[in-house]
Amino acid sequence: MAELFIKQAENYAEGRPSYPPELFEFIASKTLCQDLAWDVGTGSGQAAQSLAGIYKNVIATDTSPKQLSFAPKLPNITYQQTPPTMSIAELESNVAPESSVDVVTIAQAFHWFDLPNFYQQVKWVLKKPHGVIAAWCYTVPEVNDTVDSVFKPFYGITVKPYWEPPRKLVDDKYRSIHFPFEPVDGVDHTGPFQFVAEKLMDLDHYFTYLRSWSAYQTAREKGVELLSDDVVEDFKRAWNEDGKDHKVVKFPIYLRIGRVGNA
Repeated sequence: MAELFIKQAENYAEGRPSYPPELFEFIASKTLCQDLAWDVGTGSGQAAQSLAGIYKNVIATDTSPKQLSFAPKLPNITYQQTPPTMSIAELESNVAPESSVDVVTIAQAFHWFDLPNFYQQVKWVLKKPHGVIAAWCYTVPEVNDTVDSVFKPFYGITVKPYWEPPRKLVDDKYRSIHFPFEPVDGVDHTGPFQFVAEKLMDLDHYFTYLRSWSAYQTAREKGVELLSDDVVEDFKRAWNEDGKDHKVVKFPIYLRIGRVGNA
């Protein structure tokens, strides 16, 4: 079990896309100050690294020490392992004092959280009334019609039984997620707002991304190899059809963003 999730951490760090600058520019444009960001469920630090180029300081937390070990080390990022749930005292000790954070970000992890408890923490640490919470997910990768025609039944039929129920929130682009915050300045709703991440991949890299899925790890725990020889061959034929080893893979991103108000 432990070895399985160590491997997942390695695949996650290597296989997951970086987020586009436009996403962070949009978020930063909605925060009055850029002093302190809290990146929750930071994983291997993809979002924290980008936030560190905008905000003076970033506190990046995760429950997995193995994930954190793959995160980029920058002078204005503090990485902190935290328990799945924290008291207010633990929150102040591990993260930040009350009303001190300009933005709370959650990249591709929001659907795993105990949201009622988490929202209490967010409302406690954010500066009132303009502190911002920004949570985003990306959905399935898009390569080209040929590769995507192999991917769709793989995702929708083969892998589907091994996803945890929260994955439905991602498939729904976070539209149905309870999000009790006010619209940020300049917009009349809290999203989702759409962006696109792109990553240049060869087929091995694409498979590394697929192996980083929690569903893939769950299947392996049950003795099932989702990337069976037949599936791999189907992907190989589709990938090699155009004769190009490397392809730009697009990941649609969906952002929910709001401000805390005086809650």
